[in-house]
Amino acid sequence: MIYELRVYRALPGRLPALLDRFDKITLKLWEKHGIRQAGFFTTLIGASNNELTYMLAWESLAEREERWTAFVNDPAWARAREDSERDGQITETITNQILVPTSFSAVS
Repeated sequence: MIYELRVYRALPGRLPALLDRFDKITLKLWEKHGIRQAGFFTTLIGASNNELTYMLAWESLAEREERWTAFVNDPAWARAREDSERDGQITETITNQILVPTSFSAVS
């Protein structure tokens, strides 16, 4: 397994819109495309409380490429993203990393 760590920094006041989009739209589309989440988090203490951090679990980079590409090219996602940003852009930045568990990790 490999894991993808993604951090979305919302624009000021837009974190509720970002959370709503994931809860009501994104997760359903991920299910359609076979994308598995490994956890979602908001920041209680840290540099910014305008962040949504989450992890995705992948069998391989090839699986990630296939499923993520299908998701981002899904017309339903394009419409949903556009609709969710009618009141303005939601995210300021998005970062991601592909992680491999160590031999002593609690996750494999």
